[in-house]
Amino acid sequence: MTQGFNGPTPQGWYPDPSNPQQMRWWDGVQWTQHVAPGPAQFMPLQRPLVSERTPVYNPFIWGLVFIPLLPLLLLLVWQPEFRFITTRQGATTIDPTSIYSGGYIALQVSGLVAWALGILFAYLDHQRLARSGVVRPFHWAWCFLSGVVYIIGRTVIVRKVAPGRGLAPIWGMIGTFVVSFIVVGIWVISFFNQIYARFGHAINA
Repeated sequence: MTQGFNGPTPQGWYPDPSNPQQMRWWDGVQWTQHVAPGPAQFMPLQRPLVSERTPVYNPFIWGLVFIPLLPLLLLLVWQPEFRFITTRQGATTIDPTSIYSGGYIALQVSGLVAWALGILFAYLDHQRLARSGVVRPFHWAWCFLSGVVYIIGRTVIVRKVAPGRGLAPIWGMIGTFVVSFIVVGIWVISFFNQIYARFGHAINA
């Protein structure tokens, strides 16, 4: 290590003369055995922009966005059946096991199928983005946690590599939530009205 105009070089981290890709500690007198990654290795890897002609949407991301509507369709056609029992005290009440009908089981199975299809769609979407030139797309495995997490993460990455594009799945997801909220709300109101009507009829009978 050469001396400066004002005396010996002070101790510190300097580029390693034997390997410019790393830093080596200078103790003020000589080089030591302590090394560290070079400054360039701390720089985050930037994702290159994709061409404006590169598609950022595909059938798989839309399948993931709208797959939650599958259980919703079954909910619309499911008509719960109620049985009434009389307790030892002579009171009439709904048998809680009567809800477990074939329609109820089909509704639960459809939820699992929608979850599995969502994971498959996320994987296929991830592969399609990678083939389109998107470097390190948002990982599809986040969909195991929630399809919402994947859609949001995907949108963030796509917006970085294709500025001004990529928000449509978010809006589609919001629309799906709004439709689901409205349909479920209407179904719940109808459900309780049905319980009230049948319960009143059972008591009067």
